[in-house]
Amino acid sequence: MHKAAFLVYALVVYGLFLATFLYLIGFLGNVPGLPFTVDRGPGAPLAAAVVLDLALIALFGLQHSVMARQGFKRRWTRIVPPPIERSTYVLFASLALIVLFLLWRPIPAIVWDLSGPTPRALVWSLFAAGWVIVLTSTFLIDHFELFGLSQVIRHARGGTPAAPRMRQPLFYRVVRHPLYSGFFLAFWAAPTMTAGHLLLALGISAYILIAIRYEERDLVHLFGHDYESYRLRVGMLVPRFPGKASRPPRK
Repeated sequence: MHKAAFLVYALVVYGLFLATFLYLIGFLGNVPGLPFTVDRGPGAPLAAAVVLDLALIALFGLQHSVMARQGFKRRWTRIVPPPIERSTYVLFASLALIVLFLLWRPIPAIVWDLSGPTPRALVWSLFAAGWVIVLTSTFLIDHFELFGLSQVIRHARGGTPAAPRMRQPLFYRVVRHPLYSGFFLAFWAAPTMTAGHLLLALGISAYILIAIRYEERDLVHLFGHDYESYRLRVGMLVPRFPGKASRPPRK
């Protein structure tokens, strides 16, 4: 019975993730009709808006960073069954974003505002490209494992987790963290950049740079020399194309 319950739980959480992910695109893009976006919502005095918005960014960053660490996972799975540990992480990540959507206070001062249809279309194209890179990157490394579905399906079938393998498909051959690169594009590609949007972009960028440090520490611990070699050859967020003399990491 618990296997079916785990599967239902994972599917519901995945549906919540999809809805949250789509809303995040609209939130950053100020899609008309949405009640809350980065530049549309309840107002607040400047100081209060800055403090609240920074607290929301910190909440998002702490949830992602703390719950992703191996030490936390070892303790957390004493409470949460291992097959749904990842789904539970995704649930908390989605809730952190929903709280950010609901409580975000826009700061409307204009930082830059591009004029002319061509520059604006170019920046919107970069915005769209960022989200395509994000989504594509999740499928390159295993989208359904990343969001918790593979774990519960494997558990329902009586399987055991596969040993982690170091792979570098497509984007990962030239950049170590293409998913984060996509987020950088999506958060910074704004034809009209307000102070509130800039604050969010700066905050998320700072989180990403901190998260990469801890994530790579875990990857070095997991893959050892293979990941060290990979890190020397491949750029972190900006593509670095290896020369002919480069050697692939040992299998």
